[in-house]
Amino acid sequence: MQVYGVNELRKMFLEFFESKGHLVLNSFPLIPHNDNSLLLINSGMAPLKPYFTGQEIPPRKRVATCQKCIRTGDIENVGKTARHGTFFEMLGNFSFGDYFKHEAIAWSWEFLTEVVGLDKNRLYPSVYENDDEAFEIWNKEIGIAPERIYRMGKADNFWEHGAGPCGPCSEIYYDRGEKYGCGKEDCEVGCDCDRFIEIWNNVFTQFNGDGNGNYTELDSKNIDTGMGLERLATVVQDVSSIFDVDTMKAIRDKVCQIAKTTYQSDPKKDISIRLITDHIRSVTFMASDGIIPSNEGRGYVFRRLLRRAARHGRLLGIEGRFLAELSKVVIDESKDGYPELEEKKEYILKLLTLEEDKFNKTIDQGLTILTEMEKELENKKETVLSGENAFKLYDTYGFPIDLTKEILEEKGFSIDEQGFKEAMEVQRVTARSARGTTNYMGAEETVYQQIDPGITSKFVGYEYTSYQSVITVLTTETELTEELVAGQKGTVLVEETPFYATSGGQAADTGYILTKDAEFEVEDTIKLQGGKIGHVGTVTKGILKVKDSVELKVDASKRNATAKNHSATHLLQKALRTVLGTHVEQAGSLVTDERLRFDFTHFSALTVEELKKVEQLVNEQISNSLPVNTKIMSLEDAKKEGAMALFGEKYANDVRVVTMGDFSKELCGGTHVNNTGVITVFKILSETGIAAGVRRIEALTGNSVLAYYSELENELNSAAKAAKTEPSSLTNKIEALLDEIKALKSENEKLKSKLANNSLGDVMNQVVDVKGMKLLAVKVPDVDMNELRNLGDQLKEKLGEGVIVLASSTAPDKVNLLAMTTDGAMKQGAHAGNLIKELAALVGGGGGGRPNMAQAGGKNAAGIDTAIEKAKEVLSTQIK
Repeated sequence: MQVYGVNELRKMFLEFFESKGHLVLNSFPLIPHNDNSLLLINSGMAPLKPYFTGQEIPPRKRVATCQKCIRTGDIENVGKTARHGTFFEMLGNFSFGDYFKHEAIAWSWEFLTEVVGLDKNRLYPSVYENDDEAFEIWNKEIGIAPERIYRMGKADNFWEHGAGPCGPCSEIYYDRGEKYGCGKEDCEVGCDCDRFIEIWNNVFTQFNGDGNGNYTELDSKNIDTGMGLERLATVVQDVSSIFDVDTMKAIRDKVCQIAKTTYQSDPKKDISIRLITDHIRSVTFMASDGIIPSNEGRGYVFRRLLRRAARHGRLLGIEGRFLAELSKVVIDESKDGYPELEEKKEYILKLLTLEEDKFNKTIDQGLTILTEMEKELENKKETVLSGENAFKLYDTYGFPIDLTKEILEEKGFSIDEQGFKEAMEVQRVTARSARGTTNYMGAEETVYQQIDPGITSKFVGYEYTSYQSVITVLTTETELTEELVAGQKGTVLVEETPFYATSGGQAADTGYILTKDAEFEVEDTIKLQGGKIGHVGTVTKGILKVKDSVELKVDASKRNATAKNHSATHLLQKALRTVLGTHVEQAGSLVTDERLRFDFTHFSALTVEELKKVEQLVNEQISNSLPVNTKIMSLEDAKKEGAMALFGEKYANDVRVVTMGDFSKELCGGTHVNNTGVITVFKILSETGIAAGVRRIEALTGNSVLAYYSELENELNSAAKAAKTEPSSLTNKIEALLDEIKALKSENEKLKSKLANNSLGDVMNQVVDVKGMKLLAVKVPDVDMNELRNLGDQLKEKLGEGVIVLASSTAPDKVNLLAMTTDGAMKQGAHAGNLIKELAALVGGGGGGRPNMAQAGGKNAAGIDTAIEKAKEVLSTQIK
């Protein structure tokens, strides 16, 4: 048998099914689209669910993909075994109501035996125990002896996910030979050892299950095939595990090189080597799809995987950062199948470096916290760390439970593992709740799911803002209807529409849909499944009926203002990449008729100078009046020409490319100006951080900028009028007023100090002796803390060596306390901080400070006299 690499096997599979009439689709991003049941794509069929349910019509009835997937259900076992991983590639061929069992089984056998060249005698199919049809195909059509076909129960060979489409499976197992076996004479398919490995799973989706064990035949039956690419490579390359196949071995070897160790020389180190090898693949692919580390959702998965890898690097003795270096190997090994890795390389490496730096700081903080927890256990004479504290280390500082356990065991402590599991479960439940609906489709059922999937809408808004069309569907807020009457809210679908539906960050068009006798106000325009466009709003006059001919009128002035802002975001993105670097990627946007908001990847706040350069560069391109052109081309050609694509976006084979002179080129489905000169002017309002590594710029264009400056001018004139000067002289006037205020404030402070001294009178006769030390404790009327300190300094000079305590009230619920000690007093034990702490309690407050000076506040002025009297007693306990 010829040995093939992972990249070769991927190509062979896709080309084979392309030859069988399948449309080969690129992998969908890891971020699910309109599916709240998943945090991350975890199977080849997950992004195709709308096609299986019939809610959307697939681009072709036969499809093949190689889908990047992440599963974290067995994360605690990753590294500990050689079979568990979080990232994998799933090969799949799919039929949506086209071919079924005969073709699926025949092609799986043909690919494995004739294309890949696996030994037929080592392949063993399995079928669902009641699926006689599949058994007959394997036996009579493929020619497999009955004793080599295994019938298995529902748990093994029947696929279902709650209520919804489901059906029996037929898997293919490969016998890897006795060297991988358990040594038992009766070892066969189904044994738990590594000898017989499942490499192909044909899922025959032929039923609809109600979730209670009742099944009905589907009118349109489907095929969903899954085959792990890494697992196939393990068989073809005849290696022990997925960590030994060519692409993963390259990463594994790099880990060993950085750690200066050898794989399979130390079982403990092997765990860390495997874990890092797996996790670096996951985080590299997650970063390439625009997922950002955070403390929730898929961002939490990213952070957790990265921190586990970083921590295991420390266990291997790796010093400093190393994950970005490993990520380069992942990119090199997988860029053939996933060119976005190379395209986003600079960004990926920067993001991983930033997050690793954060963890290196955090883990040291965590170790300090753990040390404090250990001391607390010692003080309480306890030996078990609470599950709550163990989870805090895990959740806040990225300490996996095994790390905390390992550190504690060295010092004779253990962990309440049950308490930890309970805290973990609370988090899981919270995460599930935050995710919302978990039905099969992962989205709430709405009236729109009732629309015939064959109905579509054509957008004609690039050329028109007014258009004649025919109503195809009407809905109320809850059901399909044949007519909508005045006052009713609903949704209108037509054959062709000039209304732009919210997408790509651009806000929807609004306007009107008219007949001779009826009027419908379009308040929102939305994209629906299957290429439909819904006009949401209210009938303001008459009756609208299905099949009515209508005139659709977009609010043209609003559309034009939105187009200016949208075109400006393209100029802004290129300006940011020019000024800051090519790691800048769009991470979100909002374009309305009033303003634009642009989110982008960058790892620090922009300086005033950088913002000025960006704004200037955008305005230069506006003044250059660059022609704005659009062109439909293949995705591959667009990328070759350097067109910018959005993070995590799944593009069709043909894409719309928007160019602005030689300055900007992006894939975009939005509406734009014909020439950048139409934008007129661009003004940045703000630049802020919204997440780790993500910044946000808000800006204005055109008339909005003029309105902004007009408002500023009005405010300037109002300010000048209030200052009794002209706008041109306002700065000088403000500076003069500030100098005047400063002088008056200084004079006021002197007067207040003089008044405080005068009101106090000669208090030196109130000095008392406390064990040979002078104490002056007095009440001062209506003095703030600042003046109290000034007064204290003056009295300390008069007193010489000793202690001063001052108390004042500026309101019944506002008390200020001050204590001062001289150097000589401190040598004898006087401590201002401890003294003030006890006195503050008597005025309903708290405070403290240094041995030589302390202050406090309180809310009970009635307690001042008691506090003054108490000073003598407290001081006497301090003096040695």
